[in-house]
Amino acid sequence: MQIQIQRAYFTEQLNDVLKAISNRTTLPILSGIKIEVSSDKLVLIGSNGEISIEITIPTEVDNEEILTVTEPGEAVLPARFFTDIVKKLDGDYVQLKSTDQFGIQVSGGKSNFVISGSNPDHYPLLPEVNNEESIKIAASVLKTIINETNFAVSSSETRPVLTGVNWQFFDESLHFTATDSHRLALRKLNDKENSIEISNAIIPGKALHELNKIIEDSEEDVEINFSQNQVLFKYGHLRFISRLLEGNYPDTSRLFPENFETKLVINNNEFLKAIDRVSLLALEGGNSAIKMTIDNSRVLLSSNSPEIGNVEEEVGALNLEGEPLQISFNSRYMMDALRAIPEEEVSIEFFGTMKPFTIQSSTSNDVVQLILPIRTY
Repeated sequence: MQIQIQRAYFTEQLNDVLKAISNRTTLPILSGIKIEVSSDKLVLIGSNGEISIEITIPTEVDNEEILTVTEPGEAVLPARFFTDIVKKLDGDYVQLKSTDQFGIQVSGGKSNFVISGSNPDHYPLLPEVNNEESIKIAASVLKTIINETNFAVSSSETRPVLTGVNWQFFDESLHFTATDSHRLALRKLNDKENSIEISNAIIPGKALHELNKIIEDSEEDVEINFSQNQVLFKYGHLRFISRLLEGNYPDTSRLFPENFETKLVINNNEFLKAIDRVSLLALEGGNSAIKMTIDNSRVLLSSNSPEIGNVEEEVGALNLEGEPLQISFNSRYMMDALRAIPEEEVSIEFFGTMKPFTIQSSTSNDVVQLILPIRTY
C-alpha cells in the first residue's frame, strides 16, 4: 500500500469510524481500524461486534482531489494511536506506505512514524444485510426522531429489549418507542408509506446515539435496510451496521388513557426553566423529586429538604381544565421530556395522582412523552 490523503478530511473520517471501536474487546484485532485501498478509493472499517462502521473515501470529493493511490493494499492499525498520529501531524497531507510484517509508515511534514499492524486477513467480515426490507428517512428527520426518543431507553441490562428503541411499521406510519419503565417517549412519523413486511425492530440505543453523532442535519436520505438480526444505515459514503435486540417489546399502547382528570397548557421554555430552578434544591438534598400543585387556576412547583431548606415557584399557565391536583415527579425526567418537544406550548394531561401523565405539543400528537409519578409519602 502506498497513498497520499488530505489530512483534515482523513482525520474526520477516522474519528467517525472510531465510534464503532472499543479497547475492551474479546477479539484483540477489533481494537484496530482496517484500511482497504484499491485503485480508486480507500475504505475504513471499524467494529466492536455490536456495531460496525464502513466509510468509503473516493479519490475526489466535491471536485477536490482527496486521495492519490500509488499502490493498493490492506492494513489493520491500532485505531486510537493511529488516529492521534494523523491528527497531530504537520502539513495538509499524510502519506501511508506498507513496510514489513503488516507495518505502515505514516509520514506528514517532517515526521515519520512506523506502526506495527495486524494481519488484515484475520479481520472479521462485516455482517451481510440485504436491501429487500428497506425504507428511506431524511437525515434531519432521523436525527430529530433519535433526539426525541433515545434518551428514554433503559441503561440497565436487566431487560435488554428496553435498552433499545422499538421501531413499529404500519401501512402509513412508523412509531418509535423508548421506555425504561419509569418514563416513555413515543414519536410518530405519519404519512410514511413503507413496504416492510416485518412488524417491528428493536435498535440498540447505544447504536442510535453513535449514528446520531455521524449523520448531518440535512435533507439527504438515509436508506435503512433490515434483515433478521441486523440493520444497515446507508448515508452518503457511510455504511453503519448494528445488531437488532432480540425479544418481545412490551405493548405500550394501553399506557395512554383517553380521558384526563386535569389538563395544563403551559409555555415550554418557561416551565422548563422553572423546573430547573426548583430542582436545584431537590438535587442538593439527594433526590430529584418536585411536587406540583394545581389549584384555583394556579400552578405551584415546590421542593424541600430538612437539611437544606425549601423552595416554591408559581408558574403561569396558559390554560387549566379539570380537577385540582397534587403530584410529584422526577425533575430530570420532566426536563428531558420538555426538551424533546420542539414546540413553544405543551399540553400536560393528568389521569390521577399515581397514574402516568402525558406531555405533548398543544397542537400535535406526533411526539408524546409519558412519565410515572413519584410516591412521596
